[in-house]
Amino acid sequence: MATAQPRTLSPAQLAMRKLGLTRDWDLALHLPLRYEDETRLDALELARDGQTVQFEATVVHTEVSPGPRRQLRVTVSEGRATCVLRFLAFYPGHLKTLAVGERVRVRGEFKSGLWGREMVHPVFKPAGGPLPEALTPVYPTSAGLPQAYLRKAVSTGLARAMRQHTECIPIEYLREIGHLRMMNLRDALFFLHSPPPQVSLAELEDRSHPAWTRLKAEELLAQQLSQQLARRERDHFRAPVLVPAPASTPSRQPLDQALLAALPFALTVAQRRVVAEIAADLALPRPMHRLLQGDVGSGKTIVAALAACLCMEAGWQCALMAPTEILATQHFAKLVGWLEPLLAPRGLKVAWLTGSQKKKERTAMLASIASGEAGLVVGTHALIQEQVVFARLALAIIDEQHRFGVAQRLALRDKLTATSDTGQPAASLEPHLLMMTATPIPRTLAMSYYADLDVSTIDELPPGRTPIVTRVVSDERRDELIARIAAQVAQGRQAYWVCPLIEEKPEETEESGPSGGDALSDEGRLFATPSRRSAADLGPESAGRGRSGRGGGAAQATLLLRNVTATHAELSEALPGVQVALLHSRLPTPEKKAVMEAFSRGETGVLVSTTVIEVGVDVPNASLMVIEHAERFGLSQLHQLRGRVGRGAAASACVLLYTAPLSPHGRERLKAMAQTADGFEIARIDLALRGPGEFLGARQSGDALLRFADLEADADLLDWARATAVRMLDHYPELAHEHMHRWLGGKSDFLKA
Repeated sequence: MATAQPRTLSPAQLAMRKLGLTRDWDLALHLPLRYEDETRLDALELARDGQTVQFEATVVHTEVSPGPRRQLRVTVSEGRATCVLRFLAFYPGHLKTLAVGERVRVRGEFKSGLWGREMVHPVFKPAGGPLPEALTPVYPTSAGLPQAYLRKAVSTGLARAMRQHTECIPIEYLREIGHLRMMNLRDALFFLHSPPPQVSLAELEDRSHPAWTRLKAEELLAQQLSQQLARRERDHFRAPVLVPAPASTPSRQPLDQALLAALPFALTVAQRRVVAEIAADLALPRPMHRLLQGDVGSGKTIVAALAACLCMEAGWQCALMAPTEILATQHFAKLVGWLEPLLAPRGLKVAWLTGSQKKKERTAMLASIASGEAGLVVGTHALIQEQVVFARLALAIIDEQHRFGVAQRLALRDKLTATSDTGQPAASLEPHLLMMTATPIPRTLAMSYYADLDVSTIDELPPGRTPIVTRVVSDERRDELIARIAAQVAQGRQAYWVCPLIEEKPEETEESGPSGGDALSDEGRLFATPSRRSAADLGPESAGRGRSGRGGGAAQATLLLRNVTATHAELSEALPGVQVALLHSRLPTPEKKAVMEAFSRGETGVLVSTTVIEVGVDVPNASLMVIEHAERFGLSQLHQLRGRVGRGAAASACVLLYTAPLSPHGRERLKAMAQTADGFEIARIDLALRGPGEFLGARQSGDALLRFADLEADADLLDWARATAVRMLDHYPELAHEHMHRWLGGKSDFLKA
């Protein structure tokens, strides 16, 4: 019997699969970006410049311009008004339909310029025939997927989905939203795919129509259900109970208390509260999944150190993973200073693991990790490599968690290879997980994306932090700024100068990084386009950027930026007698380490760097931060960079150096930075400007699961969804699972990390 050959998919079918349009419900929930009104004919003579119009007219002249770049120019007449239809590319069918004497229906953008009244590449077809009774939807699409094909597929999929449709949300829960917003799902979907012409386009475009309200409520509920279910499933897992082992001698002090006694400073009230929350979680037999957030400089590292002490005191190992080698190095140096004197009498040590280590040193570190001698292991993503085997890993701490992907976090979680008293693998145990971020999370974002986590917040700064004065300065005053740096260095201070590029190549931003570099991608932060604005609204800095942050237009824009290499040469020449250092991810690791150590010791006056110094770098003597092309950075990243200064006693300043012209969006970002130093307020503004997808970073957290709802505008619906999810799982579990499957499909796995 002959084997059936697999059917070859057409380009359109492949494009649909790429967009995730594989189920009827996927098609039903693939809603239009905008609408076109083809339900009426306009008068050509009344058309205004830039207006999209539809009219019927007679072809009075057709010509094909000669030469290598042929154009088709068709003159049509409506009686008292004429217009030229211009096609830069055309097919034989164009000439047939647009022959002289034929009546055609034309739709496109009307323009009036030097060459008269014209339309470029309008849509056309023979005149006559009925006009549509509803607005024509324009769907999100991709190359190889024409709108006509997609419209037919969506219409068919919607009809099939509605034949099998059942309401999943109990009516008593829906009534809590409010009668004015009530609309059943079937009517809402049909309305949004084919709205009547008399509908308010403003209500459709700003998503305030009751149909949109129903879709947003459905979407938010699906996400909250998935988060709550993930949380409940995790509560069934077991984790090591981290309580102090019985003291061998009455005088033996627990590690955490010994560390507190040795510190030259006292914890803040917020730090003590957060440590108590973590300690309570670690004492439970279920895995801790806690997000520790705090503003830049709030003291998260000491909280992590105390958590590690609780783990080691109970006889287990702890791992701390940082996104860059520079940050990991700083953590290691600080933790060794704090803990090594306390661990040595216990036969333990702090180990260090990165991808750049020499083989001999790496082998020794791996052996100490496998034997359990390394009570605390600090490193980069090298910690999750297969050859790294822990003896008794019970706590994983992930610093700057937004810089890691879901798979990376899960890989570290899977490193628990503990053994029981019988010597058998305790495969059912999971380590406790503490994730830290210095990018404060707005309330709505925490409720949505981190609903399955417990969130601890350090909401106060340690005493003695110097306020940072932020100034927005044009690049035209560059010479004045360099003179100020010279004055600062002459007073014994140090300065950072941050650039977005390594060299003048679009692929060599610190954000993308070369292959093998230590800087992880953080897409969506540099050249970020806000989710609720088009690239055209944002000016030249965001040209060509889509929601995901990719696009050739942005790559071309980067060519206009000053790069770190050229700026280093410029400052070295302008500041004779001042040591000006260069730092970026492409430098060999020993050289990067040497550069940072020299700057930390005060041997270097100015450090010209890329965003590799964004997180965690602590040099108290640095009092001036200059961020070049600041208009091209996201707010959270600007705040992180600003936090590198103000860590000592000297007055500190951050200069946001911009290049005119500023787009409205760029102006908003710089204004926000100048007006507030509150990281939580900045995070709220950043969320409003860029949306949750860009805030989190597409590569760190997967695609944004919220397509319709707005976390700021729909906060009331989010509150409803959060409460409703708990009740549905308790009282209507089958409906809850059906609702999740309808909306998320396989995407719910994104929410389980």
